[in-house]
Parts: sequence; C-alpha cells; structure tokens
Amino acid sequence: MSNGLAVATVTQALALLIESNLRPEIDMAVSVETRKPPAEPPTEPTITVFLYQLTPNASLRNSDLPTRASDGTLLRRAAAALDLHFLISAYGEETELVGQRLIGCVVRTLHELPVLSRELIEEAAQRPYLAGSDLAESIQKVRFSPTQMDVDETSKLWGMLHQTPYSLSVVYQASLILIEGREQPAPAKPVERRTVRVLPLGASEAAGAEAAGASEEAAGAEAAGASEQAAGAEAAGPGTGTEVRGGAARDTATRPATGERGRAAEKSAARRRAGQGGSAEAAEAAEETAVPRARKRPGAKPAKSASSPARSRKASGGAPRRGGRSGPAADGDEG
Repeated sequence: MSNGLAVATVTQALALLIESNLRPEIDMAVSVETRKPPAEPPTEPTITVFLYQLTPNASLRNSDLPTRASDGTLLRRAAAALDLHFLISAYGEETELVGQRLIGCVVRTLHELPVLSRELIEEAAQRPYLAGSDLAESIQKVRFSPTQMDVDETSKLWGMLHQTPYSLSVVYQASLILIEGREQPAPAKPVERRTVRVLPLGASEAAGAEAAGASEEAAGAEAAGASEQAAGAEAAGPGTGTEVRGGAARDTATRPATGERGRAAEKSAARRRAGQGGSAEAAEAAEETAVPRARKRPGAKPAKSASSPARSRKASGGAPRRGGRSGPAADGDEG
C-alpha cells in the first residue's frame, strides 16, 4: 500500500518507461510530456501521457470493510483500490509518419514491459514534487493493459477536451493502486490463552460444539437415572423384592409364582389338604385339579395320569375284559 502520491508517481513512471524504450526504432529526440493533448498540435516529435479517469477497482473496492468497531475504534487502515486510465497521444511530422512510428513504439514497450519495476518507480519518485512517495515499497505491482474503445467512446473522450483536435492515440489501464489511510489502528489485544480443539475432517466448529454438548447432556442424564435407581433400591430394603426393569422399580412380593416351581407348590398344597380329610385317591384327584385351568393352553386335551386305569378298576370292582368293558356292564349285556 502507498500514500496519496501514488497516482502521480505512476504517471511519471509511465512517462519514463516510454521515453527509455523508444530506441532503436526512433533515432530522433522525442519529448514525452505528462499533460493533456495540446490545443495546438506541436510539430516536433512529442508524446503526451494524460490521466483522464480514475475508477474504483471492482474486485477490491469493498475488501477493507469494516475498518472500525461499533464504538468507532479503528481496527485497520482503510485502503482505496483504484484503476488509472491513461490517454497516450503522439505528434510529429505527418509527411514522415512520425506520430504513427511513435505510437507503434509505445504499444511495443507496454506489451513487452507491462509491469512497473521498483527501480523505475524509485527514479520517478526522485522528482522534487514527488518527494515522500512510497509506491516503490508497495507489495502490489502496477500493471498496464490496453483498453478497447469504439468510435462513440473515442468521440466522447475527445469531446471532453475543449478545442483540442483529435490525434492518433491509445488508451491503457493501470491497476492496481492501493492508497492507504494515515490514521494508526488500535493495537490488538495480547493472546491470553491458546485452545486446541480436534474436529473430524470436514466438520465445522459449530457442529463439533453441538455434538460435544449433546454428549455431555446424555452422559449427565444417564448418570442421574442410575443414581435414582440405586437410591430407590437401597431405600426399599432387601425383603420387599423390588425389581428394577427399564428404569422403573416395582414391588414383586405379591406376584403369583409361575413356572415349574409354582405348579409343584400347588401340588404339594393339594396333597396336604387331601391327606387331612380323605383317601389317597382323593389326594391324587386333588393333584389333577391343582393346576389352574387358565394356565392350560386353549384346545389342549387334559393329561391322563398313570394311575387312572387302576382307579377305574377299583371303582368297578372287576377286571377289564377284551372288549374294553368291565364286569357289571358286561354281565348286564349278557343277561
């Protein structure tokens, strides 16, 4: 970046660049002047370098925003990005085509050396009226490129030059010139601590913070649930048969016994009741009915015990016959 003398320094450096590269095609003395085309065309070989327009650089015009904090404190220097537009005209003896020869040398020079060198800028800044220019220290280099203008644009450009006849000329654009402000920004605050954070490849910082917060919240909720379950089991005591399933505690002391143990207990109770007031056959019958009907599968046939044929023989009082019928019933049939 540079100060406000950068614009004039570029114009003077462009004139030095053209003047020092006219040979070997031009073997005559040529005057290179940094002014607008004269109203009276000179007869001596002359080249005029005229800066007719400055425009903001389209790519960097807003790169320095914002430059101040909400309280007005300067964060960094403002920098104006500019493009310079030059009109380069040539004059001389028309019969010897001096003007055309000069314009040809200008085009060749700017096409061969489109960038201003540091040495050339320093030489231009040695002029007394350019003392204090710091364009040579700027990192950004100034580059020239030709600008195409049609007949209408050329007519408008020369129409601005009051009472100035048209002369053969070319238009070039110089970019980029950065003019920096003078005010010094406030120094940045020192670093108090350094934080290193590791995130998955492609994950943003916001996504990482959100995932970390969700993990901490889930871990806290799980720890709180485990503490509540442990506290509930300890308060209930060992004799209540508290069962914890899925985070909910419930009392199992009054639950009915199920499975093989339950059926064995019911059979034992049936035997005791039958032994107190009945025979062995009644006890066996009680065993048959001890198991609740609700526990049998729907549509299943009742199981027959091994002692049922014996009981039927005792009750009938006779031995079974081949036809499957016992004594009294068979006798009745024979009579």
